[in-house]
Amino acid sequence: MVDARGLSCPMPVIMTQKAMKSKEDYYEVLVDAPAPLENVTRFAKSQGYNVEVEDRGGEYLLKISR
Repeated sequence: MVDARGLSCPMPVIMTQKAMKSKEDYYEVLVDAPAPLENVTRFAKSQGYNVEVEDRGGEYLLKISR
């Protein structure tokens, strides 16, 4: 679980990138703004992952999987 709430870009993407170095098949990333939501989603898709977004009322849980 990557908790990137309260952080502005590019930190959420950098944190996700570091987590993905473990080569897992599933990650969860928590963000609380539209810009990190879009940027992390774009990055994960560019790495070949699927992204499902759960809106938690101002926070977004990105479920990233292969």
